[in-house]
Amino acid sequence: MSAGRSRTVPLSRRRLLGVAGAAGVAAAAGIAGCGSLTREVAGELLSSAGRLPEPFRVPLPVPRTAVPVRTANGVDHYELVQRVADVEILPGLKTEVWGYDGSFPGTTLVGRSGRQIVVRVRNELPVPTSTHLHGGIQAPDSDGYPTDLVVPKGYRHDPASSGKGDHGHGAGHGGAMHVAPADWTLSQGAKEYTYPLDQPAATLWYHDHRMDFSAPQVWRGLAGMFLVRDDEEEALGLPTGDRDIPLMICDRAFDEDGALRYPSLEPSLTGTPGVEDAYMEGVMGDVVLVNGAPWPELEVDAARYRFRLLNASNARRYRLELEPGGRFTQIGSDAGLLAAPRSHEQLPIAPAERFDVVVDFAAYPVGSTVTLVNTLGEGRTRQVMRFKVARRAKDDSNVPSRLADVEPLRAAAAVAERRFDFRQTSTSDGTRIWTVNGKPFRSAEFAARPRLGTVERWRFTSDFHHPVHLHLAHFQVVARSGREPLATDAGWKDTVDVRPFEVVDVLARFSGHRGRYMFHCHNLEHEDMAMMANFQVV
Repeated sequence: MSAGRSRTVPLSRRRLLGVAGAAGVAAAAGIAGCGSLTREVAGELLSSAGRLPEPFRVPLPVPRTAVPVRTANGVDHYELVQRVADVEILPGLKTEVWGYDGSFPGTTLVGRSGRQIVVRVRNELPVPTSTHLHGGIQAPDSDGYPTDLVVPKGYRHDPASSGKGDHGHGAGHGGAMHVAPADWTLSQGAKEYTYPLDQPAATLWYHDHRMDFSAPQVWRGLAGMFLVRDDEEEALGLPTGDRDIPLMICDRAFDEDGALRYPSLEPSLTGTPGVEDAYMEGVMGDVVLVNGAPWPELEVDAARYRFRLLNASNARRYRLELEPGGRFTQIGSDAGLLAAPRSHEQLPIAPAERFDVVVDFAAYPVGSTVTLVNTLGEGRTRQVMRFKVARRAKDDSNVPSRLADVEPLRAAAAVAERRFDFRQTSTSDGTRIWTVNGKPFRSAEFAARPRLGTVERWRFTSDFHHPVHLHLAHFQVVARSGREPLATDAGWKDTVDVRPFEVVDVLARFSGHRGRYMFHCHNLEHEDMAMMANFQVV
């Protein structure tokens, strides 16, 4: 059966004809992947209720860097407190967030390659959490598995009733349906996560990963940056200090009083999981935030800047460009530096992907402005942020032609080949669920058992935009629908955007630790609706 005829994603009527037409063209042409023919939007818009601020009226905030609470035997110890806080996001209004250290984004953690750190996460929220270091190579008990929960003091967690509710709604499933009672691990009040950081310099991030509720809890603020540095990177002469800036890009929607809007079936996040039916594809807001500020402005020198771009949106995809023209010099991908820099006029970035780029503002006249735009957006969601070139300045930075020793994986190195299809499936009673290989997540089942230290070829197919993320394993994209990967697919990655009707081949290396890990769609609404699967490193 062709990809076009098997597509079952629920689409609104206004979108159906365009997508169906593209699928028909694909089937007629015998094309396995034709993402360019299909719509680029990967969710449903949730509009704000109140008046929104004008773009470029607030300065770009930069989250503070965490300081160790102590250092013992060469190990740095940090503490993050998950708590409710009122912060100003929209000018003049207070928004309640659930934040690490009460901030959104959370405090930035900075570690060094090969130097272990321990992060104690204390939960003072009204619900359980599970913190995942996205892109990190850590043991299973520190990976933030969805059922490995930190339960607030006094909270009664009942696995037997978790997720029960009307499974015909947007949730499409419930926690009790796919998690055995014995599979829940509960830490009372706090948990220590150990990160050996046995990996090169990279831009990682951390976020909530609670079973069935990752999407609303990340939406409320549970996300932060995590930077890994090493000697090799620091010897390159790249922009540093105030010219090395993380940019966490995400979208949100707000009520008139500044409160965050989200279409949860149960806003307390203590009972029935999931979203209203209209938002099964994913939730997109109409306010674009960078480091927690709406459409901010950054005053820059006429010099090179390094920006660590993260798409922390639940579902929104971006295609970033600089106006009135300019290029991004890409120096890094999800899991570290590239072998050599690459120049791009556009950067397509799916949820959870990262790009390390250098922008040289010496190419623009002093006094001019440069706007970072999202050409997949409409109206105000086309704007992201603005740079104001304020002054001439000394610039000793450099982007060398050689960045890192990146070993290209060879297809012959793969000891196994596996295929994973990400698709919406209807159950016997008509319930629509997001699945991997036709199955919703089951905590006791394993889709693969790769051997430690080996390389496998994994093939991803889809019916929709599914940003596929592998825990533990880093990979290289080797083909898209039998053709060359995108120029922006270069380097070691942990997340890849699998577009509608597309076949994406990656070579994944399973190194670091044995044990249970998972892979899933990083459209967080899809993830909460069971689009996950386990693998066991043996």
